[in-house]
Amino acid sequence: MALPVVALREINPDALLPHRQERTPAGVDLTRIERAVREILIGVGEDPDRDGLLDTPRRVAKAYAELLGGLRENAAEHLSKVFEHQTSGDDLVVVRDIEFASMCEHHLLPFVGKAQVAYLPEHGRVVGLSKIARTVDVFARRPQLQERLTSQIADAITAHLGARGVAVIVEGKHMCMSIRGAHKPAADMLTTAFRGLLERNASLRDQAIGLLQHR
Repeated sequence: MALPVVALREINPDALLPHRQERTPAGVDLTRIERAVREILIGVGEDPDRDGLLDTPRRVAKAYAELLGGLRENAAEHLSKVFEHQTSGDDLVVVRDIEFASMCEHHLLPFVGKAQVAYLPEHGRVVGLSKIARTVDVFARRPQLQERLTSQIADAITAHLGARGVAVIVEGKHMCMSIRGAHKPAADMLTTAFRGLLERNASLRDQAIGLLQHR
């Protein structure tokens, strides 16, 4: 007796996995970004429909949503979670080497670096270590200028934490300086912002700078 013939077909392993619906970040139009990326690829003479580039517009759209996520965040959410700590006089709180990645708003190329932050608590009001780092990310993860980034960090800590003084030093290396234009890969940029007592009191400011730059 002849056995029945069974038609075999290739099974996609992904089809066996539970279906996961992709979430679109609020306020981000991924489809619109995809269309723009396709136009860029066509504009530079590429074929967005070839194998290696088929998924590139989607990948780029998701990357931009992540890299520019700070546009949908508010530093107050992090800096409002304070706790009381007994301080004496002008005790400084210092957080160093906060790494960040940002996007130059002139060329939409990355710049990366470190932020150094010091503040004088008001009435012992301090925040957790991670909240300062998250505040840096809120402002770094958006189209930026390093000068503005530095000022925004200082202003946010002053406004939302009520700090009596703030010092922020940011060091950055800019892709728009190293891989195009001037082509100076070794060049970096240093920006500072001082608020309150750390702006008015030279002795306290020098103390903060010394702590932030000490290695």
